[in-house]
Amino acid sequence: MWIYEKKLQYPVRVSKCDPRMAKFLIEQYGGSDGELAAALRYLNQRYTIPNKVIGLLTDIGTEEFAHLEMIATMVYKLTKDATPEDMEAAGLGAHYANHDKALFYENAAGVPWTAAYIASKGDPIADLYEDIAAEEKARATYQWLIDMTDDVDLQDSLKFLRQREIIHAQRFSEAVEILKEEQGRQKFF
Repeated sequence: MWIYEKKLQYPVRVSKCDPRMAKFLIEQYGGSDGELAAALRYLNQRYTIPNKVIGLLTDIGTEEFAHLEMIATMVYKLTKDATPEDMEAAGLGAHYANHDKALFYENAAGVPWTAAYIASKGDPIADLYEDIAAEEKARATYQWLIDMTDDVDLQDSLKFLRQREIIHAQRFSEAVEILKEEQGRQKFF
C-alpha cells in the first residue's frame, strides 16, 4: 500500500539543543490534536465515508504519518545532546526517568495518548467538520510553537507543517461541499 522513501517529507533542521522546545513539540506527537490522532482519525473514518471522498481521507491520513515522523525527528534533534539535568530543567525529568530520550505518545503535559482523541461519528459530513476543526486546531498549535522558538531552522519546518494543516482543512471543506451537493440531488428509482 505504501512506498517508503528513506527521507522526510520536508527537511528538518535545528540550530541548537533545546529540550524545552522538544517538550512543547511533543504536543504534536501525542496530543489530542497531534499528528498521530489525526492520522488514525482519518484512516478510521474512511471506512464510513462515501467513495467520492475516500481517497482524500486515505491521502491525508497517510501524510499525517509523514508529519509524525518529522515531529519525532525534531524532538530527537532537540534532545540528542541534552544531559539528564537539561532534560529535568526543561520539564522533561519524568519523561527522562520513564523513557530516557525515547519518544512516547504523550502530550506536552506528559498525559499519555488515548484512543478517546479519535472522533468518528459515522456521519460523513459531521466527520468532515470534525476533521476541519482538527486541522485548524493543529494549525493554531503550530503557530504557537513557531512563536515560542527563535530557531529559524526549526521555524522553517514548523511553517511547512502549519501550511499543510491549512491545505488539509481546505480539502476537507471541499469534500463537505461535494457530499452536500450529492445529498441535494434527487434520486430516482
